[in-house]
Amino acid sequence: MSVPLLPLADYVVVEQEAAQSKTASGLYLPEKSAEKPKIAKVLAIGKEVKDVKVGDRVVYGGYTNTEVKIETTEYILVKEENIYAVVK
Repeated sequence: MSVPLLPLADYVVVEQEAAQSKTASGLYLPEKSAEKPKIAKVLAIGKEVKDVKVGDRVVYGGYTNTEVKIETTEYILVKEENIYAVVK
């Protein structure tokens, strides 16, 4: 998959995973109440990124993330310092 963004410095391009539409007990959630997960797949990394690699699933946070929509796909630019963990 070719990513149309080339992150600079310590930025990481991620694609957010889809929100769950069903609870663990089997109840279906309306689309409005489904929370956006803070887990995403790493699609590209800047040259200064040290702790994650393309293909990792990561937990991220922070208020400075930048959302970009190119064609029909939404990407999120996250600074490496706002990535808290790699999901195994």
